[in-house]
Amino acid sequence: MSFPGIPGGSIGGGGGASAGMSEQEAAMVKAMQGAMESCPFKTVISGGMGFALGGAFGLFMSSMSYDTPLSASGQQLTDLPLREQLRRGFRDMGSRSLSSAKNFGLVGAIFAGTECCIEGYRAKNDLTNGITAGCVTGGVLGAKAGPQAAAIGCVGFAAFSAAIDSYMRMD
Repeated sequence: MSFPGIPGGSIGGGGGASAGMSEQEAAMVKAMQGAMESCPFKTVISGGMGFALGGAFGLFMSSMSYDTPLSASGQQLTDLPLREQLRRGFRDMGSRSLSSAKNFGLVGAIFAGTECCIEGYRAKNDLTNGITAGCVTGGVLGAKAGPQAAAIGCVGFAAFSAAIDSYMRMD
């Protein structure tokens, strides 16, 4: 690995990233790095990580959403035996968690795939890639609700992407 400020640029003294490796091992490392930098891989990883994060977020949010005995549905729930209350509560938490997981996974996959394709096409890594990917993601997610929702989604996701990317690129 190459690190700035270290004589020779690598740790372990001298040689490149393939020091001590055979040609076959160096070729395998190069192939794995190429696969990990590919757009399909980034899309799948982002979708999977979004799914996991969305599941945890959905589980947390659904556990905070409880019915009080003061509401009509809460009163009906408190009249049930404890086992049935728990069964219904866990079933509701599971369905909400799965719903959030799918939504977060979809957003992550669309955004990462779009940003990677734009970056490959433009051959630049700058703020424009994230903003454009955010606009495309928001537009795709809002398209089912009509053109106005797609435009609002585009602007909203683009603004959020610009804010996050600007913050992450600060020196």
